[in-house]
Amino acid sequence: MVCRDPILEENKNYWTDRAPGYSEVNRLELATAQRQRWNDCICEELTRRFPDRPLADLQVLEVGTGPGFFAILLRELGCAVTAIDLTRAMLAEAKENAGSLADEICFMEMNAEALSFADERFDAVISRNLTWNLPHPDRAYAEWTRVLKKGGVLLNFDANWYAYLFDEDAQAAWDRDRRSSAERGIRDQNVEAEGEHFDVMEEIARRVPLSKIARPAWDLQQLASLGLKAEADETVWKRVWSEEETISFASTPMFLVRGRK
Repeated sequence: MVCRDPILEENKNYWTDRAPGYSEVNRLELATAQRQRWNDCICEELTRRFPDRPLADLQVLEVGTGPGFFAILLRELGCAVTAIDLTRAMLAEAKENAGSLADEICFMEMNAEALSFADERFDAVISRNLTWNLPHPDRAYAEWTRVLKKGGVLLNFDANWYAYLFDEDAQAAWDRDRRSSAERGIRDQNVEAEGEHFDVMEEIARRVPLSKIARPAWDLQQLASLGLKAEADETVWKRVWSEEETISFASTPMFLVRGRK
């Protein structure tokens, strides 16, 4: 796949380098209580939208699968899963992590902002921690909406991850999180997880649009402009985060944006 956008190319290179380490994070999620928390959350969200349909009847697209965490959970729930990622190295990790389920999930290398699927192909589109680092998130939302069936649901889990680069108050709160993590003796997931790649990710974050935009208000506006009925759950982090994540990311709580077509 050719990435013509320089930021997309940088993202692809960055996540190629991060693939083994990020896969370790996903494997830890699969091996701990995080697996059940996220399983329950996803099941609840899909059942809420499709109360009269078995999950095995749903065609679900995961955008930005990374090492495959959501794809694995969705397949375990019985959904027919297509999982895409820009980075070939991430897809390799995802297939390995999926184990015996790998042949039951359609993994594809693809740009989240330019999908190759036909219109109204999927019952649900789901993503986690992707939109914030896209160069054209408005295009991504338009594409995700395009491939969503009428009556389908878009579920996007994300956060204002790098707002501290542009806002003094956010910077102060981010600094408090670093001190709190150190004082409590926990692994600081906001810094340590990225390790030597942290400066590279910050540089990318300075160049993408959403780092300096208040969310999820922006997301709701975008989805509404695309004709979706949109709402946000800004407390979803309480349902899915571990204690370590809650401390590390206290100033950047995860939100869920739901969009119904």
